Amino acid sequence: MKSKNGWTCLLLVLAGIVLGGFIGSLFPSSFMNFGQTFGLTNPLILDFGILSITFALTIKITIASILGIVIALLIYRIL
Repeated sequence: MKSKNGWTCLLLVLAGIVLGGFIGSLFPSSFMNFGQTFGLTNPLILDFGILSITFALTIKITIASILGIVIALLIYRIL
């Protein structure tokens, strides 16, 4: 019996999110690209004079990315 690694699961889930987002972008007018976007709409800027740091994070969850996660978890269960 193989022992399953948490890093493998995380890598597969991230790959599922990326591939699901890619598939959703291939069909922009289909139901697969329907989803919600959340995060910082305006970036947070810290200006120290010498150093300027910009923070921004936006996450878009679509039906295609959720399907990618489900498929990745099914593959993880099979491995």
